[in-house]
Amino acid sequence: MTRFTSITRLAALALAAVALAGCNEQKPAAGPGPGPGGPMPPPQVGYLVMQRQSADIFIDLAGRVLPSKIAEVRPQVSGIIEKRLFTEGAEVKEGDVLYQIAEAPYVAAQNSAQAALDRARATLVAAQARADRYRTLANRDVASAQETETAIAAQRQAQADVASASAALDAANINLGYTKVRAPISGSIGVSSLTEGALVTAGQQTALATIQSIDPVYVDAPVSSVTLLDMGAAMTSGRLTGTFDGVKVRLMLDDGRPYAEQGLLRFTDVTVNQGTATVTLRATFANPKRLLLPNMFVRAVANFGRMNNIVLAPQRAVSRDPRGQATALVIGAGDKIEPRVLRVGRTIGSDWIVE
Repeated sequence: MTRFTSITRLAALALAAVALAGCNEQKPAAGPGPGPGGPMPPPQVGYLVMQRQSADIFIDLAGRVLPSKIAEVRPQVSGIIEKRLFTEGAEVKEGDVLYQIAEAPYVAAQNSAQAALDRARATLVAAQARADRYRTLANRDVASAQETETAIAAQRQAQADVASASAALDAANINLGYTKVRAPISGSIGVSSLTEGALVTAGQQTALATIQSIDPVYVDAPVSSVTLLDMGAAMTSGRLTGTFDGVKVRLMLDDGRPYAEQGLLRFTDVTVNQGTATVTLRATFANPKRLLLPNMFVRAVANFGRMNNIVLAPQRAVSRDPRGQATALVIGAGDKIEPRVLRVGRTIGSDWIVE
């Protein structure tokens, strides 16, 4: 930027001369018009006075909408589906019963486990009484030590049998509860892959249905790692006022309409994609009207802050030389036009940032 001052004048290129002529337009002197008998009139050339200024830095991103939560509903016990208790496409709440699996075998297993626990408890009562009696006799030197130890061991075994039977009953209760397939999260539920009468197995690969939470939603957008490095360096040096946390993001829908809700940048991936040299940015958007659907492509515009003390040059006044360098015509000493090689950064609207 040191080669531009507050009074630098940037001459327009030939293609833009007519458009810029209105800035300093002069009427040509009367004389013969162009043709075989007279000279060509001098071309009308305009110029712009360049000044340092401040501007907001926006980055256009192509993003994809993702649900904030997603869960695949799978059975945790085997059996026949007796009922489907939801409407496809509806909103469900966490804990709602979605499917009813035939529970008769699991009720029988529960009853069997309860009976085993009752039997173990009864055995424990008898073993406890026998052990207490032998302890009393041992204190009176009536019972032998071996008989006393055998009674105490039987008591402890009966206690272990009660604990084992209690655990079996808990497992039976859990399996019986799993016959009611419940929603693991709240959200919109999709189509059901199976109907009443279908056989399901515990841990099967095919999901019964998928629930997606789409309020709020995420928008993931890749951005060049070089761009992130440039933004980080500008923030560190103080040229760019802002941070990556809380960057405001706007969306444009497929039909060209702006999305009403403003999003915030919440996450920057820590890994660079080897194939594309990009880093994924994630923004969060409220979606109360369910306009943003999973896997929808959107155009995002992120405002990374305000850059101060910069020079903006119109893109129409900057061209490329055969070596690919950005050049412009600058009015120098004596009002003479001379070419100048520029180092330009990103664009802001129709202007280049001249660095």
